[in-house]
Amino acid sequence: MVAIHEFDVPAGASLPVAHSHDAYEETIYGVAGTVTFTVAGTPHPIGPGDALFVPRGVVHTFANTGDVDATALAIITPGLLGADYFREVAAIVAAAAGGPPDVAAIGEVMRRHGLTPAEADGGR
Repeated sequence: MVAIHEFDVPAGASLPVAHSHDAYEETIYGVAGTVTFTVAGTPHPIGPGDALFVPRGVVHTFANTGDVDATALAIITPGLLGADYFREVAAIVAAAAGGPPDVAAIGEVMRRHGLTPAEADGGR
């Protein structure tokens, strides 16, 4: 079983909490624009047609440092991460109205959906 989620990363946006997940792997596939995933401290720009594998337990985050919105696919194997995770994080970011999002609230959503914020796992 796999889960595939399309997600948009507006220009200048980032996920402010690095994290890992022990129950599944994640493969990112670039659709439009460029989003840079930092995996175990190494940045990987992912543009259209590019793919990146993120193993279980490896700390990662992402940012769109460009001037163009980006779209990517997250392929989760096994498919344990549902669309509710992305909706809940998007709601927290939207509630910030352009300011910094509530990092503690994002961490709570992450933990509820099986992700481990890097601060909680010692930055592994």
